[in-house]
Amino acid sequence: MSETNFKGTSEYIASEQLLAAVNIAIALQKPLLVKGEPGTGKTMLAEAVAKALGKKLIIWNIKSTTKAQDGLYVYDTVQRLYDSQFGGENVDDIAHYIKLGKMGEAFKSDEQVVLLIDEIDKADLEFPNDLLWELDKMEFYIHETKETVTAKTRPIVIITSNAEKELPDAFLRRCIFHYIEFPTPEQMEEIVKAHFETIDDDLLHEAMKAFYEIRKMRDVRKKPATSELIDWIQALNLGGIPLDKIQKELPFVGVIVKKDEDLETIKKNRIGY
Repeated sequence: MSETNFKGTSEYIASEQLLAAVNIAIALQKPLLVKGEPGTGKTMLAEAVAKALGKKLIIWNIKSTTKAQDGLYVYDTVQRLYDSQFGGENVDDIAHYIKLGKMGEAFKSDEQVVLLIDEIDKADLEFPNDLLWELDKMEFYIHETKETVTAKTRPIVIITSNAEKELPDAFLRRCIFHYIEFPTPEQMEEIVKAHFETIDDDLLHEAMKAFYEIRKMRDVRKKPATSELIDWIQALNLGGIPLDKIQKELPFVGVIVKKDEDLETIKKNRIGY
C-alpha cells in the first residue's frame, strides 16, 4: 500500500476486513460504499480515515430533496439580480456568483481530502446515476462560465448507505463495497473501552449482556446501536447503579430504547421487569 494506509485509530476500532476495504479503495482510487445498520460506525469511518491520514474531511449530508447538482455548484441568480438592482460590484462577473458544493470543494482543494457522501440512499433513485461521470472522471462542467473543474488531487471518497433503497448497478460497479456487520460482544467491549479511560469490567459486562439480550428480541423494531450502549453505560456509571439492578430493572432504559412498542416488547419478554 501507499503511504495513505489506514490502520484505524485509538477511538475507531475497525475489523481487518474493513481496513482492507478502505485501503483497497484508496489504492484503486475508487469510492468506498459502506452499508450497515445504524450505529455500526459508517459515518465515523470517514472521520477516522481523515484523522488517521491527516486530511481534511468534507461532509456532504444527503437529504430526500438533495440533487446531484447541489454537490457540484450552484449559480446564485437571486444574489446577482439583487446586486444589479442595488449597484453591487462584480455583477458582470458570473464566476462571482458560482458557489461550489461539497464535491466541488473537494475537487478544487490543492491537497487530497476525504469526501464523505453520507446516506446516499435518502435521495431519489436518479441521484446516484447523476453522479456517475463526476465520480468516474473526477470532473464537472460549469455551463455559466464554460469552465471544466477537474480534481487537482483525487479525493478519498466514502459513501454510506442504510440500505433504505437499492442503488443502481451502474453506480455499484464504480465502487468498492463493504458491509459493516454489527460488532460481536468481543468487538463491542473493545469499542466501549476505547471511549472510557477507565470502566468497571463488571458494569460493562452486565450492561452488554442486557444490551445484546434486547437486540436479540425479534419484535424490537429499533434495535439499540453502539452509541446508545455507550451513552447507557455512561448513565449507569454516573447514576451509581448497583450491578444486580442493571439486568433486573434496566435503569435509564430510555437511553437505549426509543419506541413505546419496543418498551412493551421488552416488558413482555423479560421476567421480573
